[in-house]
Amino acid sequence: MFRPPGTEPTLHLANFPLPPQDGDYGAGALSTMGPTGVFAVLTEFDPALATEPLFAQTGLPVPIAAEDLSPKALQHRVPGQAGLQRFFNVHDRAFCLYVVVGTQPSVEDLVQTLNAVLAGIRIGPRAPVDGSR
Repeated sequence: MFRPPGTEPTLHLANFPLPPQDGDYGAGALSTMGPTGVFAVLTEFDPALATEPLFAQTGLPVPIAAEDLSPKALQHRVPGQAGLQRFFNVHDRAFCLYVVVGTQPSVEDLVQTLNAVLAGIRIGPRAPVDGSR
């Protein structure tokens, strides 16, 4: 069973102001991101997908390496931006991490900033549907 697009729990992270409304993968934010920008999306998919091969990696895929970023990974290519997309599972939950960075002061510096934030993210088990613990 799949959720309709746009209904998945999604977290946007950036070092620049985010628009109040945006798509799951931040098209609006990315259209305004400058060369010093760092943007990341953590979005959850239907838990039934957690055992699918696409989500086989266990755990948030950090740290990110600057050499893993590519303009080819972007949904919409923008000069001066590179990104990556990683699928993974945690606690039988399926996720995607989508990252886009600019180039100034350097891709390495921006990735270091991103990794510092991602290192603080903890994903717990899914809350029971009925609210009981």
